[in-house]
Amino acid sequence: MTESIVVDHVSKEFTMHYSRTLKQMAVSVAKRLPLSESFNAVDDVSFTVEQGESIGLMGLNGSGKSTLLRVISGVMHPDSGSVLTRGRIAGLIAKGAGFHPQLTGRENVFMNAAILGMSEAETKSRFDAIVDFADVGKFLDIPVSHYSSGMFARLGFSVAIHVDADIFLADEVLAVGDRPFKKKCMEKMQEIRHQGTTIFYVSHAAASVRAMCDRVLVLESGKLTYDSKVVPGGSVDGAIQYLQYDDTTEEEHADEELGSEV
Repeated sequence: MTESIVVDHVSKEFTMHYSRTLKQMAVSVAKRLPLSESFNAVDDVSFTVEQGESIGLMGLNGSGKSTLLRVISGVMHPDSGSVLTRGRIAGLIAKGAGFHPQLTGRENVFMNAAILGMSEAETKSRFDAIVDFADVGKFLDIPVSHYSSGMFARLGFSVAIHVDADIFLADEVLAVGDRPFKKKCMEKMQEIRHQGTTIFYVSHAAASVRAMCDRVLVLESGKLTYDSKVVPGGSVDGAIQYLQYDDTTEEEHADEELGSEV
């Protein structure tokens, strides 16, 4: 099969600064406390994704999932290692990414689509479908700074999902939005999955990952600790159990119902 994504010994380092004012810095120096500390958000991660695979990227908060997704998308560059991707990449890796708050929803559709690699002709031909899917109604022609977080998510996802992409990246795309919208997103992602698009799906929602993904990668403190394709006897359920995500809460029960509907 054709390799879609190759991540080879990738690391990405960040620095936390503990003291921000001169007074705080002076106190820290006097007490011999560190003023900053570096850490690897992504730590020597390697894996290969074949074209058409649906990958779930899971891990606790702060495990490095969003950073890894940004490195794969090209928004960030790794400090060491390399990332190779094949074809056009689209997706939603941050709420409101590529949107200008003072532009209207209509204007942002064209701007965001251009950022994702769509020509003006492509955007015009799909504009009605994008707007219909986003369902922002009369708010289409007002600045997006007046949008709710749910409206932001709907419009951003709608643009991304209508790009003819070889790789689709989604970072907690279902974390914001009402139940009907989440169901519509899942159905649309299943549609592009069946078209052979490579999907990289970051989520804490176990049922959604079960419904959407045929392979799961788990990050812990920036390190890849579980790959259901590599671990002997590995599976999507095995990754979820590895993370101890089987203790269902009320929210997860709703997620289980949503996953079973898709």
